Amino acid sequence: MNAFPSLADPLWLVLLALVPVLAWRHHRRARLGGLTYSKLPEKTGGSWRLHLPFYLRLAAFSLLVVALARPRLGYSWEESLTQGIDIEIVLDVSGSMAAEDFQPKNRLAVAKGVVKDLVAGRPGDRIGLVVFSGAALTQAPLTTDRQMLRFLVDKVDMGNLPRGTAIGVALATAAARLRDSAAKSRVAVLVTDGVSNAGEIDPHSAAALCDGMGIRVYTIGVGTAGPVPIPIAVQDPRTGLPTVRRVVRSMPVDEELLTEIAERTGGRAYLATDPKALAHVFDEIDRLEKTELEVKRFVRYRETFQPLAWSALALLLLPLLPSALAVTAEP
Repeated sequence: MNAFPSLADPLWLVLLALVPVLAWRHHRRARLGGLTYSKLPEKTGGSWRLHLPFYLRLAAFSLLVVALARPRLGYSWEESLTQGIDIEIVLDVSGSMAAEDFQPKNRLAVAKGVVKDLVAGRPGDRIGLVVFSGAALTQAPLTTDRQMLRFLVDKVDMGNLPRGTAIGVALATAAARLRDSAAKSRVAVLVTDGVSNAGEIDPHSAAALCDGMGIRVYTIGVGTAGPVPIPIAVQDPRTGLPTVRRVVRSMPVDEELLTEIAERTGGRAYLATDPKALAHVFDEIDRLEKTELEVKRFVRYRETFQPLAWSALALLLLPLLPSALAVTAEP
């Protein structure tokens, strides 16, 4: 990442041409208004003090002009060629992901950590994000902006989509996003607890669609076997206020479904409980054929005019400082 200075409104700098003109007029006026006494020696040692207030105002004017031109620092990512794969991450945000298998974390928190690790581990790929519960929503298009992806993953939460787990609809949405991709290898990574119970498209039909389009699906199951605590929002009968009550239920991961989806498309199925799961996914994806991708230059600016404006104000107030000190010193 490179930082470089620039001006947003450089035309304001034309006013700086007035600086030498104002200085010339100031000294010309001083010479015309001065008195010369032939019998007194000419004193020049303290003459600079007479001009100091003027030059302070002139410096303040110059700083204000530069501030109006809005200097800024641009942080840019230059154009470059890289070899990568187009990856669509499909993240489950249904109610079952609130199960607290990994206390104090729930399934969604663990899934988000998996996704962020996946984003960080694929610097040369374009990655998109689809979230789903009873319906699917494209959260981010295919992009190389890792900072934006991490921000969007952090903001993902439950309760913003219809209830249910529509795995088939989510995979079909990811396939639609990858349909126009020119990459030689296209991948969908499904991160879910794997229990599909909603949607107009069943998971097997969606897997067949992905297979027909040449999209490999890797599945990562999030959850553990056995009873797990699940937080449920209820109303306190005594106070009438909303509160959270935890019930213990058995919510196993549908490993069979996830394995069938992955094998149908040429991918692999893993469990997030396996610490080597992500490493296996990376290794599998790395074996796929990569495509040369052109990464465009992207620039973000940070305004830097504020110190100039404050400095100009300080220069304008500086000549008033002796008078203010004298007033405060009087009894």
